Amino acid sequence: MTRPLMALLLAALAGCETEPVREVQKLFQPTKAQQTLSAGLKQYEDGEYDQSLKTLQSAIQQGLPERDRVNAYKHSAFIYCTSSRERQCREEFNKALALDPGMDLAPEEADHPMWGRVFRSVKAGR
Repeated sequence: MTRPLMALLLAALAGCETEPVREVQKLFQPTKAQQTLSAGLKQYEDGEYDQSLKTLQSAIQQGLPERDRVNAYKHSAFIYCTSSRERQCREEFNKALALDPGMDLAPEEADHPMWGRVFRSVKAGR
C-alpha cells in the first residue's frame, strides 16, 4: 500500500474508536526507528552531516525494517565518502548491498563524483 493511500485510510479512520480500528491504525504508524530515520534523512538534506550520521546509526540500532536499513546505510556511505572516509564509505555500501544485492543508486546519485565510483567498485567486487 502506498504512503498516500495509507494516510488517506488513517484519516478516514481517525474518528473511529473501536479496538480493531486502533489496531489497524497502529499497523500504519511509523515505528520509532522509522521516525528516527526520517529525522536523520532531514538532517542529511539540511547539510547537518555529522548529526545525520549519528541519527542514521541510531535508527539502524533501533531495528529498522530491511528496506529502510538499506536507505540508512546508503546515506551513511554518502556522508563518509564526502568526508574523505572511503573505507567507512565502502563498509556502508557493503552493508546495504548485503541486504539488497540488487540495490542501485538513482541516476543523479550514481554519477556523483564523491561516491559514484566507490559504489560501482563495491558492487562490482561482490
